Amino acid sequence: MPKHDIAQQHRRKKSVRFWVIGALAIVLVLIATAAAAGMMLYKQAQAVKNHEMNALSVLQSRGDMTVQAKDLKAKLPQMQSEAKKADTLAHGTLWNIAAKMPIVGKDVGTVQGMTTVVSDIMDETLPQLVSLADALQNANLRSPDGGLNLKPIVDTTPAVQQLDTLVHRQIKEYNALAAPKLDAVAAPYQKGKALLDEFGVQIEAVNDTFSVLPTLLGENQVQTYAVMAMTTSEMRSSGGLIGSVGQLTTHNGTIEVGQFRPNAEYLQYGIGDHSEDEKRIFTDEGPLNMSFDIRDLAVFTDTARAASAMRSIWDRTPWGGQTPINGVLMIDPVFVQELIAVNGNVTLSDGTVLTGDNTAQFLLNEIYKKYPIEQTDIVFAEVAAQVIHSMFADASFNQLSRIADVLHTMAEERHLSIYSFNEQQEQIIQKAGFTAQPPRDETHPAVGIYLTEQNPSKMGWYLKRSAKIQSLGCNATGECTYHVEYTLTNTITEQEAKDLTWYITGNNPDNTGKAQEKILFYPPAGGEISNLVLLNGAAGDIKPDVLNGDKIYKTYLQLVPGQQAIYSFDVTTAPSAKAKLVIDQTPLGTAGTDVVYE
Repeated sequence: MPKHDIAQQHRRKKSVRFWVIGALAIVLVLIATAAAAGMMLYKQAQAVKNHEMNALSVLQSRGDMTVQAKDLKAKLPQMQSEAKKADTLAHGTLWNIAAKMPIVGKDVGTVQGMTTVVSDIMDETLPQLVSLADALQNANLRSPDGGLNLKPIVDTTPAVQQLDTLVHRQIKEYNALAAPKLDAVAAPYQKGKALLDEFGVQIEAVNDTFSVLPTLLGENQVQTYAVMAMTTSEMRSSGGLIGSVGQLTTHNGTIEVGQFRPNAEYLQYGIGDHSEDEKRIFTDEGPLNMSFDIRDLAVFTDTARAASAMRSIWDRTPWGGQTPINGVLMIDPVFVQELIAVNGNVTLSDGTVLTGDNTAQFLLNEIYKKYPIEQTDIVFAEVAAQVIHSMFADASFNQLSRIADVLHTMAEERHLSIYSFNEQQEQIIQKAGFTAQPPRDETHPAVGIYLTEQNPSKMGWYLKRSAKIQSLGCNATGECTYHVEYTLTNTITEQEAKDLTWYITGNNPDNTGKAQEKILFYPPAGGEISNLVLLNGAAGDIKPDVLNGDKIYKTYLQLVPGQQAIYSFDVTTAPSAKAKLVIDQTPLGTAGTDVVYE
C-alpha cells in the first residue's frame, strides 16, 4: 500500500476516534446535565411538597379554620407564602419541560395543577372565610329573649353560599387532575385530596345549616313540629320504632320543647295514612305485619310519607286538634349522642351520666337491662328534650359551626330528618339535604338499602353492616358501573341470646337472638341494579317489585347469632351522574356509613 494511502487511512481512524470521543463527551455532558437537572427537579419536588403540606396544614384543624378567625388570620400570610412558593417552583422552566416528557409528564402536570388550586384557596377562599368568621364572631348571636339571633345568620347566608360554590369549584378542579402514578406524587396528592374534601364538607355543612335554620327556628313566625323519637334497636326503613312523640315550638330563634308522650297515648287515635303498595309490602306480606300505628311510622322509606302519616294521627288527638303541626323531626339516639358531644353531658335522675361516647349504647341497649320496659321511652324522651332545648344554648359561632357539622352529618346518615308541610319551606329543607328520601337525584347517584326488623325485639343494636364499592369504569355515554358487596352481621353471641331479657332477644322462643330483616333495595335514579344475589346466609327469594312508583327489589333475611350474610350486585348510574355512588341506608346504632371504596 502506498505511504500516502496509509497516512490517509491513519488520519481517518484518528478522525473517527476523535469523533467518537467527542460524541461520548457530548453524551456524558448530556447525561451529566440530565442528572443535574433530575437532581434539581428532585430537590425542587421535595421543596414543593413541603410548601404544599405546610400550606394545607391550615385545613387540618377544624377549629382553627372555621371557628377561630383570629388564629386563621395570623396564619394566613404564612400559608399564602408557602402556597405561592410551591406554585412558583412547580411552574418554573425545568418543570414546564418535564411536563412534556413521557412517563413523568402527566404526574408533573398533576403537581402543577395541585399547586395552582392550593394557591387559589389560600389567596381567594380563605380570606373570604376569615371575613365571614369575623362577621359572625363579632355579631350578637344571642337574641334578647334568650334564643338564637337569626338576623346575622340571614345576613351572612349569601356569603356562605358564595364560599360554598367557590370551594366546590376548586375541589372539582383538583379532582379533575390526572391521578398520579408515581408514589412520590400520589401520596401528597391523596393527602391533599382528603384535606380538600373534608374542607368542602365543613363549608357545605355550614351552608346547608344556615339555609335551613331560619325556617326551622321560626323566622318571623311560630313553627310547631312533631318530634318523632325513634329507637333503631328495632329497625324500620327510615330509622326505628317510634317510642314517643314530642312537641317542638320555635319562634324567631327560640326553642320550646313541650311534652313527649309515649306511643301508648297515641294508639287509640288510629293509624297513619298509607298507600296500597305500602300496605301490601309491609303488612300483607309479613312476616311481621306493620299496623301503621304510631310505632310503625318510620317504616316508610320517604320522610314525606312518614310526615303525612304522622299528621293524620296527630290531627285526631286532643292536643293535635288544638295545635296543628307545621312539620316533623325524626331523631334517634345517635343524633342525641352527637348533640351531647357538642353541648355537654346529661345526668339522669338516677345519676347515670350520658356522654358523647356512651349515649347511643345506653339508649339502644343498656336501658332495656336497667329500667322497666314502661320507663324506657320516658328516659329517651327526657334526654331528647334536654339536648334539643340546649342545642343553641351557647350562642357563638364556635358552637354554631359545630352544631352545623352535626346536623349535616346526621341528616346524611338518616339519624335526623326534617319535613315541612309548607311547600316553599320544604324545598329549602330538601335542597339542603335534611329530608331523607329514597334515591331521587340522577346527578348524585345512590343505592337505597332499607331494613325493617321482623323479630319483635331490640336486636338492631347487634346488627352491624358494612359495604364495599368498587368502580368498574364508565362508558362513552357517561354511564358508570360499580360492584357492591353489602354485608350484614348478627353480632350477638349464643350465650348473650340465652342470658339477655326476651325484650331484647325477641318474644318468640323460636326466634331468640335472630335478626330477621325485610330488606328493600332501590336502584339509583335513572340507573339499574343487576346481578343481585346472596352469597351466603339464610334468606328468601330476591324479587322485583314497585313501591309507590319506584322500582325496588325485596327480600327477607334471617341471621342466627354470629351469622353473616353478603349481598353482591352491580350498579349502573344514569349518564348524568356527576358524583361517585353512595349508599342511602337505614341508620343503625353508630355514626358513620361503614362504606369503603376500592
